Amino acid sequence: MVSLAVNGKKYEVDVSPDMPLLWVIREKLGLTGTKYGCGIAQCGACTVHVDGEAVRSCVLPVSSAEGKQVITIEGIGATPIGKVVQQAWIFEDVPQCGYCQPGMFMSAAALLAKSPRPTNKQIDAAVSNICRCGTYQRIRRSVHRAAHFLGKGGKG
Repeated sequence: MVSLAVNGKKYEVDVSPDMPLLWVIREKLGLTGTKYGCGIAQCGACTVHVDGEAVRSCVLPVSSAEGKQVITIEGIGATPIGKVVQQAWIFEDVPQCGYCQPGMFMSAAALLAKSPRPTNKQIDAAVSNICRCGTYQRIRRSVHRAAHFLGKGGKG
């Protein structure tokens, strides 16, 4: 049994400790917003937060998340930064197909938690996920918009 805290809820899951966190989140907890893309931590579709760090859950053994706080795309909107990023994402009309968006969103929120006024270079480095639709410019604008609102008290 592995004990997890995901989106503020406690779970006991009967899985192998080396099972990737992604599959526990999707298959055992039923939180399907986190996507499978490549399985080798390159595309970023599977990005979640583990103790505030953006991690690629497709290669992270579930045992590495035990005793830590995991936040998925389903839970990020309950955080102050997540709320503002959501508003900016909508305002900038970021998604197209939407498949990569949960991972992009999670990477952007983690960046803003660490760097409240990121540069374009920081955004490009932190939000290194692959978007087949090419929404990178919208993502960059939404991160800047969210940073602006966070700097004004956090209300989009």
